[in-house]
Parts: sequence; structure tokens; C-alpha cells
Amino acid sequence: MGEYSLFKQIVDYFSNNGSQYGEYLIQHIQLSLTALGIGLVIGVPLGYISYKHQKVAEFFTTTSQLLRIIPSLAILFILIPIIGVGELPALIALVFLGIPPILINTILGFKEIPAVTKEVAEGLGMNTKQLMKRIEFPLATPFILNGIKLSLVEIIASATLATYIGAGGLGTLIFTGLGLYRMDLLVIGGGTVTILSLLSMFILDSIIRKVSKNRVEFSS
Repeated sequence: MGEYSLFKQIVDYFSNNGSQYGEYLIQHIQLSLTALGIGLVIGVPLGYISYKHQKVAEFFTTTSQLLRIIPSLAILFILIPIIGVGELPALIALVFLGIPPILINTILGFKEIPAVTKEVAEGLGMNTKQLMKRIEFPLATPFILNGIKLSLVEIIASATLATYIGAGGLGTLIFTGLGLYRMDLLVIGGGTVTILSLLSMFILDSIIRKVSKNRVEFSS
């Protein structure tokens, strides 16, 4: 009886608030993808620079590990007095959380390139730019994509906290459900976040498998 009642509440919510749910979903996806895009633009170049310079790699690796242990909610609260509330501080916090997986996996990807492959390329007369474009980045791509996957999943989950500072998203349903003891809102909000995370992992894992297969063929 209880399960039927919950199911009916969920159906009623979508019947009466379908457009509102759509807005929350779009807000969540836009915020997550924007944070991922900025993290990608920052993380990959820093990863390549770190690969080229060991001391830089040590600094950014340590910094990334520190960022990963800081709760996203703490970052949000730190930014509120500086930037205020809304989408911008939430975006900055999510970018901070999204950079470490991309950065660390980018460094790892470049380090895993076989030395003999680079030696052969240099022997064929490739300069630094050609080596980076034709050899290093293609071979490091599976690792970079894995970093993107980990980053996106973490961002999607953490974006629910953006509701605390007025950035909207699916967290609105979750925290409203907690405040009103509405199990239907908790299931809808939490379930959607879970589906988004799993879907992201499935899509990126499929891409990684394909790219990894090409990497093996390319390196051999």
C-alpha cells in the first residue's frame, strides 16, 4: 500500500509539475556541463605542463589531492562572503572539484606513453609540436577521458548542493523533500541524479573502450 501511495505521488508530481521538473533538470545539466568544460580547459593544459616539468607535477598533484578532500559544501560556504549567492559561486566550487581528476589522469596518460614510441617519432623527424599533436595527445586520450568521466560524475553529484546558495538544479527537489518529509521528491531528485551519473559513466566508458582499442592499434 505504501509503495503504491509513493508511486501515485510520483505520478501526480510529474502530472502537475512536469515543466518545473524540466527546469530543475536543465539547470542541473547546464551547471554540471559548464563546470566540466571549464575544468577541462584548465585541467588538461596544466596536466601537460606538469608532465613536462616534474616539480610542477608534484605541486599540482599535491594541490589536487588537497582539493579532493575539501567538502564541496565547505567550498560553497567559503565563497559566499566573497562572491555572494547564486550560480557563480556554485560554478566555481564545482570547477574546483572537477579539476583534480582531469589533471591527475592527464599527467598519468602522458607518463604512460611508451618511451620507444616517442623515440621512433623523433627519429622520423617529428618536432615537439608534431610529437604532441600526433603521438602524445592521441595516446593519452583514454586516460584524459577517464579523468573527464570521474570529474563529471563528481560534479553531477555535488551540484545538488548548489541549491543551498540559490543556484537551482535537482538539489531543490532533494532538499525540499527533506524539509517537507516528501519521499516522492527525494526519490525523483535523487533518482534523477543517479540516472544522470550512470548515464554519463556508460557513455564515457563506451567512448573510452573505443579510444583505448585505437590506442593499442596505434602504439603497436
